[in-house]
Amino acid sequence: MALLLKNARVIDPQVGLDEVADIVIRDGKIVEAGHDLAMEKGVERDLTGKIVTPGLVDMHVHLREPGQEQKEDIASGTRAAAKGGFTAGCCMPNTTPVIDNALGVEYVQARAAAVGKCRVHVAGACSQGLKGETLSEMGDMVAHGAVAFTDDGRGIQDAGMMRRVLDYASMFGKAVMVHCQDEALVGEGQVNEGVVSTRLGMLGWPAEGEEVEIARDIMLCRLTGCPLHIQHISTKRGLDLVRAAKAEGLPVTCEVTPHHLFLCEDDITDAYDKYAGGVDSGLDDVKDQYDGLVNDSTLGFVQAVTSWIPTEFWVIVGLSIGSLVVLGIVSWLKG
Repeated sequence: MALLLKNARVIDPQVGLDEVADIVIRDGKIVEAGHDLAMEKGVERDLTGKIVTPGLVDMHVHLREPGQEQKEDIASGTRAAAKGGFTAGCCMPNTTPVIDNALGVEYVQARAAAVGKCRVHVAGACSQGLKGETLSEMGDMVAHGAVAFTDDGRGIQDAGMMRRVLDYASMFGKAVMVHCQDEALVGEGQVNEGVVSTRLGMLGWPAEGEEVEIARDIMLCRLTGCPLHIQHISTKRGLDLVRAAKAEGLPVTCEVTPHHLFLCEDDITDAYDKYAGGVDSGLDDVKDQYDGLVNDSTLGFVQAVTSWIPTEFWVIVGLSIGSLVVLGIVSWLKG
């Protein structure tokens, strides 16, 4: 079957393309792109006002399978991804049981092959049971298809353990994605520590609780040479640390979530239910994350993406919400 897409706005960051063009698709593959294209047989659709891009890639997905299917599963998560234009995603290992061995990697791959609606890449846990104490079976997981490592949901508290994780991941050419949270400083914090937390009687979460581990892990990245990705960064100084590391030439990247990008403690009213959840960022942090995303690409992840996803499948992903990445938001902000 042949399909002609007319007058679409075609955007491909990899080659710097952003223009109105026509696309011919035959047997599921793009065979031609240009202007004023025509074909004798097939289906023609006018996409005036619509955008066509390469498949989007979500670097931080929680498909929750196995063991937490009441929240999400591979079928529902990948179906939602495909509906949103995502052709691939990297799922986090904080499932039940934790994906910390080859069997867990194989299970997710098999389920994705059976019920998935997009490609599913698996990130293995750094430590057994996400406890931050004993290395997971990293080599075995790589041999069975793990593309990266993370203890997402918890920060690795011991610096020596973190160094071992980076050393081993580097041996296999894989990136480590880190949840930077010093539990001794953060505790049960619910909101950015400051006037608002005091006024509402909520447990404060100091920015330093994140920044201390960001700084430590960047130093360990320098020591080991292992690619490091900072997950869901939320503070101005944390972003400055990443900027400095990138300027130094270190293989450091980061991501931000929409709620950290658009919400801060000043959005909390007196009616806020302090038992329902928390907000990390202060207003200065929100402004600086916007600047990092839109103006200087600090919040890019292209280096880490290209290390393990074939180039024909990837585009830059800079936002992660811990489920499906919201892209297109940059264009909306600029527009």
